[in-house]
Amino acid sequence: MENRTLANALRILSIDGVQKANSGHPGAPMGMADIAEVVWRRTMKHNPKNPTWANRDRFVLSNGHGSMLIYSLLHLCGYDLPLEELKQFRQLHSKTPGHPEYKLTPGVETTTGPLGQGLANAVGMATAEKILASQFNKEGFPVIDHHTYVFVGDGCLMEGLSHEVASLAGTWKLGKLIAFYDNNGISIDGEVKNWFTDDTAKRFEAYGWQVIRNIDGHDSTSIEKAIAAAKADDRPSLISCHTTIGFGSPNKSGKESCHGAPLGVEEVALTRKALGWQHDEPFFVPEDIYNAWDCTEKGSGYESEWNRLFAAYEKAYPVEAKELLRRLNGTFPENWEEQFNAVIAKWQVEKVKVASRKASQMVLDQLGPVMPELFGGSADLAPSNLTKWKGSKAISANDANANYAHFGVREFGMTAIMNGMALHGGMLPYSGTFLIFMEYARNAVRMSALMGLHVVYVYTHDSIGLGEDGPTHQPVEQMAFLRITPKMRTWRPADAVETAVAWKEAVKHTCGPTALFLSRQNLLPQDRSAEQVAAIEKGGYVLWENSSNPEVILIGTGSELALAKEAGVKLASEGISVRVVSLPSPEVFETQSANYRSSVLPPAVTKRVVVEAGIADYWYKYVGLDGKIVGMKTFGESAPADELYTYFGITAEAAYKAAKELM
Repeated sequence: MENRTLANALRILSIDGVQKANSGHPGAPMGMADIAEVVWRRTMKHNPKNPTWANRDRFVLSNGHGSMLIYSLLHLCGYDLPLEELKQFRQLHSKTPGHPEYKLTPGVETTTGPLGQGLANAVGMATAEKILASQFNKEGFPVIDHHTYVFVGDGCLMEGLSHEVASLAGTWKLGKLIAFYDNNGISIDGEVKNWFTDDTAKRFEAYGWQVIRNIDGHDSTSIEKAIAAAKADDRPSLISCHTTIGFGSPNKSGKESCHGAPLGVEEVALTRKALGWQHDEPFFVPEDIYNAWDCTEKGSGYESEWNRLFAAYEKAYPVEAKELLRRLNGTFPENWEEQFNAVIAKWQVEKVKVASRKASQMVLDQLGPVMPELFGGSADLAPSNLTKWKGSKAISANDANANYAHFGVREFGMTAIMNGMALHGGMLPYSGTFLIFMEYARNAVRMSALMGLHVVYVYTHDSIGLGEDGPTHQPVEQMAFLRITPKMRTWRPADAVETAVAWKEAVKHTCGPTALFLSRQNLLPQDRSAEQVAAIEKGGYVLWENSSNPEVILIGTGSELALAKEAGVKLASEGISVRVVSLPSPEVFETQSANYRSSVLPPAVTKRVVVEAGIADYWYKYVGLDGKIVGMKTFGESAPADELYTYFGITAEAAYKAAKELM
């Protein structure tokens, strides 16, 4: 059967899905169908009956608006995506949403749609593959050996993110990363030559990529030859494919009108004729075409072959095989938590006085040796974020047996690459920058939450406490943004012990990201009983009180918990019944039982004060409209930290006065 006929099946299913939904993007699937047929039918190692097989090739549709292409591919190849789901494209609770969603559709490796992030995720996947291969492969046993394929459009390459991640991919020589550039010259606004005049090929060559130019994206033979050339090179490859958007449409091909709107009933019929598709019934694919597309037998063969290889590897290298399986399965080393709890107890007794950023590094010194899946990095701030531990070793082009990356000043790229590493499996990524520069990476942070990825964000210099660098570097509203992000957990620890617990809980929280807000300045160690130390992991607990029936409650986090306690002690000296509550993780606290939450914050006690050097508005949910919040209401200023706390009124005296006003 002709390759074009098989590619046309993708085109027909795509335009029918968009037409039925009366919404979507038919142009990209029609233009990239020939490339997709070569990649999915003749190139990729994948098993439709086991979409999570460890050594499968990864595929990412970075131009995720063309989602009907991947849904059509999955359906035709034999994945668990029946035709009825294609007919429900963009409908509520279908497995074919407007943009591909990880965990929702079998075979979709990452959620895409925000342009450029799919490419970044693919870089992360290829990085993870290279690292794991370096750590576990032995001569004659390439147990980790797969490629990452990614489709990108003009929009992906216009995004600044593409510069960040393509530069790193070239620096690290990710030779198993192959990108197909859908070079059709059209975007929503029309012909991109009016606003996108970069020499893309030279740009990628400058990054250290192999660039394969001027491939006819509708000629399967040329595409196959380009893929062979890409695989033969130890650099990442960009295959620049000249395609026609909306290929096959008599009146709309090559025009922006087919980018983001249905072709229309009449044009769909004309397209069928132009493509030589002799079936007028929507969504109909003949049996012989289904048979030609079916990848189940071949895919099972790929996996069976790998299983035989791994069985031999297991006999020859049982320790390595067991460790690799543990990491790929996402389970933890034996007894790690018990060992770590002993460290927490020791620090409580010793009253360790350090900045929480330093405590975080001390935690990594404990975790790193027992948890080799940890892979860290910082956006050119390692000496400030303290993300490097004693055993850190940075990845390079020639040595991928590493557990750290110097990302340079690329916060967005770092975060999106970490997402890709988590998606690949076998890695627990953590990354560092100043909390304020989370803003550069905000959409990738949101995507990690949306996908429920196990990633840890180390955000240091968490308040006006960083001082003289001024308002450009002082976070005010960032903690509130992250706290209200669904599926995101945040921790703002008050001392070394809370920092250690926060890290422990971040490791254990496998169904979403965790953000750690860490201080530049040293923090006072707090007195706690063993029961109080155990309660930290609940996200909130009673730190100190002079009565079990308080008249007023003071709530603090991070560096301001000490201020809340100081104010509480002063109030108690005047005969007032006071409770001081540490609330390092509101999200975790809110998952506790109603009885526990009420035991910490009794609903009857309405006189409440929060002390935190962040935007005040977030805390009204805990103090009510009549409560008091000692916090920030403006941006910061440039001055030493102590002066700033006094200037903005974030002091123990201010907390004391706020409580007295309530009394």
